[in-house]
Amino acid sequence: MLDNPKHRDPDAEIRDRARLLAGAGRDVQRALSGAADGTVLTVTLSEALVIGLLKQGVSRYFAIFGHGSTDLGNILRIYSEEGAVRVVNCRNEVEMAHAATAFAWAYGETPAVVTSIGPGGLQAMAGSLAAASNGVGVYHIYGDETTRGEGYNMQQIPKPGQGLYGQLAATLGQSYTLHTPEALRECMRRGTACVHHPYKAGPFFILLPINTQPAVTQVNVATLPGRLAVPRLAPAEDAAYDEALALIRQHGKIVIKAGGGTRGHAQAVRRLAEMIGAAVVLSPGSTGVLPDRHPQNMHVGGSKGSISGNHAMEKAELVVFIGSRGVCQADCSGVGYPNARAVININGDLADVAHYANTVALPGDISAVIERLLGRLNGAGDIVSDRQAWLSDCAEHKAKWTAFKASRIGAAPLHDPVWKRPVLTQPAAIHTVAAFAKSVGATKFFDAGDVQANGFQLVEDEAPGETITETGASYMGFAVSALVGAAAADSPRFAIAFTGDGSFMMNPQVLIDAVEHGVHATIALFDNRRMAAITGLQYAQYGVEFATSDSVAVDYVALAGAVAGVKAIWGGTSTGELERALAEAHAYKGLSLVHIPVYSGRETISEMGAYGSWNVGNWVDDVQARYLEQSI
Repeated sequence: MLDNPKHRDPDAEIRDRARLLAGAGRDVQRALSGAADGTVLTVTLSEALVIGLLKQGVSRYFAIFGHGSTDLGNILRIYSEEGAVRVVNCRNEVEMAHAATAFAWAYGETPAVVTSIGPGGLQAMAGSLAAASNGVGVYHIYGDETTRGEGYNMQQIPKPGQGLYGQLAATLGQSYTLHTPEALRECMRRGTACVHHPYKAGPFFILLPINTQPAVTQVNVATLPGRLAVPRLAPAEDAAYDEALALIRQHGKIVIKAGGGTRGHAQAVRRLAEMIGAAVVLSPGSTGVLPDRHPQNMHVGGSKGSISGNHAMEKAELVVFIGSRGVCQADCSGVGYPNARAVININGDLADVAHYANTVALPGDISAVIERLLGRLNGAGDIVSDRQAWLSDCAEHKAKWTAFKASRIGAAPLHDPVWKRPVLTQPAAIHTVAAFAKSVGATKFFDAGDVQANGFQLVEDEAPGETITETGASYMGFAVSALVGAAAADSPRFAIAFTGDGSFMMNPQVLIDAVEHGVHATIALFDNRRMAAITGLQYAQYGVEFATSDSVAVDYVALAGAVAGVKAIWGGTSTGELERALAEAHAYKGLSLVHIPVYSGRETISEMGAYGSWNVGNWVDDVQARYLEQSI
């Protein structure tokens, strides 16, 4: 008996294509060669977009569906049922954007975020700051108002104007409005150039009008752009390398400032440092680029910094910036190198490579540039022997920092007026959790605030990726949201979110979403009932705290334990109790939360301290007065 067309599944053709594409990876064209219509497809724009993203290797979606994305959501439903994509549904758009960013950052795959314009789109856009500030590529797809202008659309910006959400997104990153289905090819070309940029990736926003999503179009899959792939680039002329070598030979005190862009170039940075006898100062986002115990690793430097890192910055005569944006806190608002006379800058971004005065710019891929520079150094003589006095001086200050850190880590619990008992100091508690994370091979995600600042001063990473700290936008709630990113991974890794009480309450819905998606992770919640980073700044600048604390006690064990599937544990008031709580949390194959009370007060041993300058508050006049004294 012939099939009755009336009884045929209306989604059958879509399902057939999805089945062909499941497991195809980026080889979409070859997979579709068996389709009835080959590689020139007659499909809706929604399906064409999903296929275009698959060709770029994008198969993971973090979604909150709304009235602006019902058609796209239906295509994703079918493709998900056939195993071609995976959809992680979330409960908050900021959380969702963070989870997608963390997935891309930790697992090296490009995901897409799906929501509608309006409050949801604005929240997702706000969350995209973390991706933009840390060079992480993520697609953002927002269901937009219709193109027909039949009257106000729900959730649009209520004023006369065309494509206003597209304009907003274009300010935050790069955007494209799919006003006509035939524009998909150009949208995908621009998209991959942004999210897969080799030096400065970021979020790309696709505005998908409600009425163009179901519009039928023809698309030639063969001409849809795949993932951007370009050869590594380095300066072709020898003159720039010769000029850089002349500076290296001329100056005895050399510092390499390894920015976040060096995370994928650790071996090259280490070889260069060892070859030229440079001290290496890290940014919060580049811990592990040199192993913690490497004698030339001076740890972090900047407005928070460290004794050793800031000493190396202050005394350096030549600074080799690598993969650094020159962020205010990283270079002490421009006055962190008072004795520097020249700069060598290695960076793929032309604006960043020329940021400092008196610079020899070496633009391009970091490893490719360093390889060429090292090749010319082979005949440069024994440069390192001329640096021994400098490296010995730096080593002395690293020893001071190591001893200082040990005193903070080993501090006894202090009596806290809020907790009305002795509790762990934040450095002691953070180090205990970080040491446990290292022992079990956990990825460490750090939230913004005092936990983050103490954290990047304390971590002892051996390789990039052991710590992921969102210092670019300093977004509260990032770390806990990041745990949901593992839901999209084929081989998820155990992770610990280091968060303060304030940051946790920004995105507590992770308690639900992580359980829903079977995430194995721990939230280490350091509770001091205040915004301690700002409290400390207020005391340092004006001698008094104002409006950075609260009087409301929260039982986080009871709060988290109220969510079925969460194991909530009291972390105790000693390192021994905390270690036992962490072991119990790790043994639980789901989401756990360890509530850790920590001291907040004026005792200096309770914090890691600050070592640099910052152009904020009543320090402004002093910092800005030093601008004219700088040579770089």
